[in-house]
Formats: sequence, structure tokens, C-alpha cells
Amino acid sequence: MGVAGGLTAASGAVLASGEHEDDERSTDEKSKDAGGAAVRVAHFSPDAPNVDVYVNGERVLADVAYGDVSPYLELKPGTYTVTITAAGDPETVAFEGEVTFGPAFYTVAAIGELGAETFQPAVLVDAGSALVRLVHASPDAPAVDVYADDELVFENVAFTDSTDYVPVPAGARTVSVRPAGGDETVASFDVTLERGTAYTAYAIGYLSPPNEGDPAFTVQPTVDGPMADATTDDHDSA
Repeated sequence: MGVAGGLTAASGAVLASGEHEDDERSTDEKSKDAGGAAVRVAHFSPDAPNVDVYVNGERVLADVAYGDVSPYLELKPGTYTVTITAAGDPETVAFEGEVTFGPAFYTVAAIGELGAETFQPAVLVDAGSALVRLVHASPDAPAVDVYADDELVFENVAFTDSTDYVPVPAGARTVSVRPAGGDETVASFDVTLERGTAYTAYAIGYLSPPNEGDPAFTVQPTVDGPMADATTDDHDSA
């Protein structure tokens, strides 16, 4: 699993794809031309407030709520100081450290709990092919097995673990999550997997929420890599 033990600063502006008025290319096109990186942030820490994200001291994302997944941001490959703070409160730092990005697509997922001092970023390289992987980010859930149409896909995945991508046939699938080695389903959802697309399934929330209103256990899928922006564009235009 790519969990950063620490997220030397490097220069270079960080831009959300499409935000620069003179550059209308997609993140994928720009990354191919410049050998660049594309990075997005996911907030999956169930007891953390909304957060702001800074790269080399520049705020690149504001007021990211639990369960949110940002668009990909373009930046040059290199090592950057990444800081995660409470939204609107730059003095309250949940995490600060260095992370190195190469010419690839990445997801930086905030997982763990602030209260238990397990808050940490999981830095994952996103694929751009017809593949699926699992990230276990539910702090009170046991190790899990994941099935697609009753076929075992991932086995004994524990909190903070992320699997490799595995090929899964395209089409409509019913995905179920069970305690490792058990038969009881703790979460189930239907998904349609598109050929030529990569996905990550994030197990998030609390299996047994400690307080009323705390987020419950669920599985949140994301589309990874160069197809993510295309999927977002299609959704926005619908």
C-alpha cells in the first residue's frame, strides 16, 4: 500500500484542469505532452471536518467534505509539501509532509481518524485500464472479503490496505463486502463497469458509528486515471 510516511518543496504552479483560460486541453492531454502528473484528493476520514489542501503553501482545494473526491489537478513531476488543514483555519494542521509524484495519475486519500491519531494520506497510483482495486479506509471494520456476483475478487483486506488492480469483466455487477472468511454481507451495491475504465472501491465510514450522525460504513467507487475527467464531463452535460 502506498501510505505516505511523510507527504523538500519544489517550484511550479498547480492548476485544476481547465482553470487556466489559455489552456483548454484535458488533464490527460497535458500530462502526455509534458510528462506531467495528475493528482486528486479524496476525503475519507470519518471524524475529520471539512479540509483545505495546500501544495507548497498554495491552497489548491478548499472546503473538501467527507466523501468528496476532487477533480484531478495538474502539476509537474517532483516532490511537494502537502498540507491538510481544517477548512478556513490554516493554523489547524491535520497533516503536513512531503510526497513525490511522477508522470502518472494519483489519488491522495485522507483516511483514519483524527481522534485516534491514525489520520494519514494514502497515496495511490491510478491506472487507466479496465481494472478494479479496493482501498480499506473504514477504521472500525475488520478485514474484509469482496465479491462480485458471488465471485471472490479481494480477500482479507485490512484497514489501510490497498490491493493491486485486478481485471474484472465489464458489465453490471452486484458487489458485496463481507468480514474476511465470513458469509454475512455488511454492504452491497450494484455497479456497471465500463470496458477500458479503471475503478477504485473505497470502504469508508464506521461499521458501528460511535455517535449519532457519524457516517456509516459504505463503499464509494471512483473512476481513476484519464477516464475520470471524461466521466465527469459526461455527467455534467447530462
